[in-house]
Amino acid sequence: MQIANPIYDVVFKYLMGVNKIAKIMISSIIGQEIEELEFRPQECVSEVEKKREKSQKNRKLKGSLTVYHLDFSAKIKTDHGEQIVIIEIQKAKYPKDIIRFRSYLGEQYLNKENIQKVKQGKRIRKSGIPIISIYFIGHHLDNTKAGVIKIGRTYTDLITGEEIKNKEVFIESLTHDSYVIQIPELTQKRRNELEILLSIFDQSNKEKDFHILNVKEENFPEKYRPIIRRLQKAISNPDIKKKMELEDGILDELEDMDREIEELTEENIQVKQENIQVKQKYERVEQEKERVEQEKERVEQEKNNGGERSPEISGLRSFYLHYKNSNS
Repeated sequence: MQIANPIYDVVFKYLMGVNKIAKIMISSIIGQEIEELEFRPQECVSEVEKKREKSQKNRKLKGSLTVYHLDFSAKIKTDHGEQIVIIEIQKAKYPKDIIRFRSYLGEQYLNKENIQKVKQGKRIRKSGIPIISIYFIGHHLDNTKAGVIKIGRTYTDLITGEEIKNKEVFIESLTHDSYVIQIPELTQKRRNELEILLSIFDQSNKEKDFHILNVKEENFPEKYRPIIRRLQKAISNPDIKKKMELEDGILDELEDMDREIEELTEENIQVKQENIQVKQKYERVEQEKERVEQEKERVEQEKNNGGERSPEISGLRSFYLHYKNSNS
């Protein structure tokens, strides 16, 4: 069975735009039941417009950058009852995108709309709505091959070493759980239902046309079949196909730019090294010039002294004359 490759932004948006499917995906990743899920104001897609010079011609690059954001407001069931959370999903292709992850997360914390009123004792206070971050990354991490990683939080009493079970509004407003999905590590292993679900991102299943992945529908539990069918439907959508091709072009341009920057960086390093060598040579020449000038000054001083020789020379001359006269 052929499905559209969800590593593409346009396909990922098409998939997550269906509330039922988004609930299945997010609930499976965070391991908590989602009672309500609301797609927040239109997803934030970074735009880039850069100029570069190639073959003495200016070319403009405009389109989706390598980071893609989706935001949801969700009501989830927890061990402590129902909880309203913000679920942000970011999908990126390159390691350098970590700075954009941080920038966007900072915007979430600064957003005044991400505030809720909670009852603490007898008083109503404002607090930040907890955030759950899910990162889909298209590159390998340096020190782990785990396909799906949870970064969770526990409260610990550092005096007794005991875990604190009750959650605090103050702490929940300032910290958050995260989930990282390394797409390159989603290979043929299918050890649980989550790995089965995320196998829709397994790039080892792609055809020569990177837009298409091959999967077997029977390998997926019935509850995941709507996801597979949605991705299958995406293949026949001409608008999606066109945007996938556009995304390919943008990424090719970005890779070309990265290569050019890398080449320029190497050239700059070489020029810097050459400049250092020239500077060292110049310093040696200057030192030699200074030594020659000092020697010239010494010679000139001896010439100028003439009859008025230095005390050492005058003493030797007097001794010589006295010695000569006494032996005549």
